[in-house]
Formats: sequence, C-alpha cells, structure tokens
Amino acid sequence: MSSKKPRILVVEDDPVVRSLLVDVLEGEGYEIMVKEDGKAALMVLQRQEFHLVLTDLRMPGLNGLELFRAAKAQGITPPFIVLTAFGTIEEAVAAIKEGVTDFLTKPLKDPAALRNLVRRILLGAGGRQTDRSEGESPLPPDNVLFAGRAMQEVRRLILEVAPTQATVLLTGESGTGKELAAQAIHRLSSRSDGPFIAVNCGAIPETLLESELFGHEKGAFTGATQTRQGKFELAAGGTLFLDEIGELPLPLQTRFLRVLQERRFERVGGDRQLQADVRVVAATNRNLADEVRERRFREDLFYRLNVFPIALPSLSRRQDALPVLVEYLMRQAADAMEKNVEGVEPEALQKLLSYPWPGNIRELRNVIERAVILSRGMITVDCLPELNPVGMPDPDRMDDTARLKDREREIILATLESCGNNRRLTAEKLGISRRTLQYRLKEYELVE
Repeated sequence: MSSKKPRILVVEDDPVVRSLLVDVLEGEGYEIMVKEDGKAALMVLQRQEFHLVLTDLRMPGLNGLELFRAAKAQGITPPFIVLTAFGTIEEAVAAIKEGVTDFLTKPLKDPAALRNLVRRILLGAGGRQTDRSEGESPLPPDNVLFAGRAMQEVRRLILEVAPTQATVLLTGESGTGKELAAQAIHRLSSRSDGPFIAVNCGAIPETLLESELFGHEKGAFTGATQTRQGKFELAAGGTLFLDEIGELPLPLQTRFLRVLQERRFERVGGDRQLQADVRVVAATNRNLADEVRERRFREDLFYRLNVFPIALPSLSRRQDALPVLVEYLMRQAADAMEKNVEGVEPEALQKLLSYPWPGNIRELRNVIERAVILSRGMITVDCLPELNPVGMPDPDRMDDTARLKDREREIILATLESCGNNRRLTAEKLGISRRTLQYRLKEYELVE
C-alpha cells in the first residue's frame, strides 16, 4: 500500500450512520473510502488494498457477512468489523465462526468504542507485535471478551479508564476473566507498546514475594548469587498486573503503598532508588473493605488501589454469553489439539446453558477442552462430564449471609474430602489460593 495512513473501507447503506462513521474515523486521521452496498464494496476490494473493512450486516443485495465470505474466497483478507442493528448472540457466533474480526451494534451510542476497537485491530494487523510477557495469554476479540448484557458496563468502564494512567482494581469471583480484563486495559492504553507483567501474589511464597516484586542485589540473602530485576523493573513503560492482591502480606503492603505514592523503590539489599514507571492494575476475589475492617489489609493501601474499581460479574449472571464463549473456547481447544470439531449439538448446548458454572470461565474452559478431546466431529452430551455443581450460589442473590457462610463451609468440606484432604488440590479445585483456603479452614474451625 502506498498510503502511509491506514485505509478503511466503510460499507453502509444508511446515509446518517455512514456520515457518523466517516466523521469518527476521519477524525482519527484514517483514509476513508465509502461504498453504499456489498457488491460495490467487493469490486473495490478486488482492485485496492485496505487495512480494515467496516461493513453493515443487513444490506440489500450482498450483505455484510456475504461480502466477507466473497472477499475471503478470493484471498482478500483485511480485518472485518460487522455493524448491525440486530446484534443477537446467534449472529455474533456465526460471524466469529467464519472469521469476522469483531462485531458492533447500532445505533453507535459511544464513538469512543469504535475508535478504540479500530485502533486495537489496526495495531494488531499492522505487523507490530508486542512481546508477550510472563503469564499473558492471547486476548479474545471484544465480542467474546465482553459477550452478554452483564459485561457491557465492564466494557464501558474499561474503555473510559484505559487511556488514563489511573490505578484500576478488578474484583469478582475466581475465573471470571480478571486477567483478560487487565490485558484489555493494557492493550487500549498509551502503554500498549510496553510489557504486560502479571504476578499472582497468592502463588508465590511469602519469603520470596518481596524479591519477586522489587528484585534483589547480589548477596542480599543466602542464595542471592547475582543481582536480579523484579517485576516493577521488568514492567517499566508498561502495565504491572497484581492478581490476588488481597493475599499480599501486611509488611509488603506497607512497602507497596510507598511505591504507589512515591513511584520509587529499592531492590532487596540495595540502597539505590529506582523509578517505578508502571501502571498498576490489581485484582482480587476478596472483599477488601471487609479485609480492612478485619485489619488484614491496610486502609490507606485499599484507597490507593480503589481509584477506579471494576466488578466482573460471575458466569451465572452471563448466561446469554454462553453460546459465544462455548464457540470460542471450542475453536481455541480444537486448534490447539489439531482436531476438526464442527460444533456443539443442541442437547449438549442446552446442558451447558442449564448449569450455574460456580467455577466461572475457568471451569467452562476445562469442560470444553475435555469435550473436544472426546468429540468425533461434534460435541454431544456424551462428551460432557456430569455437571453437579459444588459452587456457591451467587452472593448478589442471597438475602441471608449466614446461609451463604454455611453453604461455603459445606462446599469446602466436600471438596476437601473428594481430594483426599490434599489442600493444594482442594485450593485448585475451588479456584482459590492455598493461603485463602487455610484462612477459611481456620475461620470455620476445620483445623486447629
């Protein structure tokens, strides 16, 4: 392509919507070509190259999905965004299944959503790759990550906060996708060229966590045979994601607070001040306000972290998103296993839809991976395990806190017994850290 500006083809038969799209995109400095129907768009795609195609779905003649299919059949493969006033889950599944990059609904109430989506896609399609850091997984397309009505507020908040430098606190049950949300914030931020470094504060022994975060100097302690950079240094210019921040020991909370306030730190055993050029995104499945009241979490650190809270809903509140998530996870697993899986039979999908998913997306992924392994072209009911929930009811729907606590105690006991009293396996099955499990066992007087 000769033009240095990204070139976008807009295909829309409604003149009002077409004018809005052009105004938004030209305001970003893109070179725009407009066509009013799919046939005319296909002709221009055959003659010219584009970085992105933004097309309406419902158009007379050749509709948006048919345009995508026709272009793909001819080896014309720019990223496609499909825009529709009839944004049903079924249409989203069909579009994803066939390779459409993303999906937006009309009327376009938030032009920033379009700007951010186009920016993200063009960065990915332009050949500029950001090295994936430790713990980072590929980011699903927006129409998967934010599928379902309950996730639309999450999407709105992420689009608002991502361009800023504000500290973000992600809350929600284990397995709801907090790390993926953190990655989305990073990818949509001005730090997207920098690294994304993830640290699970509950998975690292307390004695090693300080060195893991801040690094250490040679000779700082027994076994420190060389100087080592910590995660704050490795994340310089990018985003540091601190998962299970509620597991941070109190002594480290004090030091971490000082880093957030002063933006400077020293390695363990060192006295040289280093710059903390990072954006912090933290996550927890605990209620940190309760932890503050119980004096297990510093109040001043809580307020430092809670600048911009975003609560991720449990999968039980995102039932309308399940078909999209199942389709995406199935394709992902099938590609990884190099298996040809055509889809999910209706009876199997109905079984998945009727289950409350106490383990959230993590549990759903495990079930789908197992089903893909057992499938012979289609995922059937026989490919699915017995889905007998051992998870807790949704706390938002519980009026009686005591009943919730009793249920949690029963779940922990049942899971511990099923794991042969192996606490590591029990914690993994429950989707919590071993430290959290130990605390719960003491709280419910299940250990001395």
